[in-house]
Amino acid sequence: MQVEVEPEGGRPGDPDGFERLWTPHRMVYIGGQDKPKTSAAVDCPFCTLGQRPPSEDRESLIVHRDEMAYVVLNLYPYSPGHLLVCPYRHVADYTDLTDPETDAVARLTQQSMRVVRAASAPHGFNLGLNQGVVAGAGIAAHLHQHVVPRWAGDANFLPVIGQTKALPQLLDQTWQVVTDAWQRLEHPESPARGSGDAVSSGDVVRSRDMVSSGVGNADAPPVAAPGEA
Repeated sequence: MQVEVEPEGGRPGDPDGFERLWTPHRMVYIGGQDKPKTSAAVDCPFCTLGQRPPSEDRESLIVHRDEMAYVVLNLYPYSPGHLLVCPYRHVADYTDLTDPETDAVARLTQQSMRVVRAASAPHGFNLGLNQGVVAGAGIAAHLHQHVVPRWAGDANFLPVIGQTKALPQLLDQTWQVVTDAWQRLEHPESPARGSGDAVSSGDVVRSRDMVSSGVGNADAPPVAAPGEA
């Protein structure tokens, strides 16, 4: 197929001082990829992930499992190390969690913050639950708590002007960094879960410094931040 490129100045619209960074990959999620067909547990990706064996945790991006809940990297992160704390049970509303589930989600949220701090020293966090589609939940049928690390200056021109998030690491690299940090905090004497060639915590690049391959987000941010709606 031959593609014709229009000459500069021949396109519609008013000229301005901005270069364009086209991100057609975001349309994959907008077009419906990875979104459940129904709200039933059988179609729920969080239920599917939780039911996979621990031997597939790396492929699934699960960084930690507990009895009542697990922690997984967001497939559509707002920043490096964006984690989701999910109960295993298919439940939508926070008020429907059992006491043990509530305790597990809260405890894993706290530990997620400690782990990400140890791995990449963020300046702050956005924490929150998007309850319902109208509140921004991409998968409203299965409750999930966001743990979003933030750095000063991370709301640069890309999200503000370009509606794009650029990220400095592949998700597999982030998985290794976070799981290693989790292991070090909980079991200082134990070896890391991944390979010996894993990216170290010192290789984490703060989100304001990166130039690379972000993808779209699954949910609206749990707490509004500059440049995020």
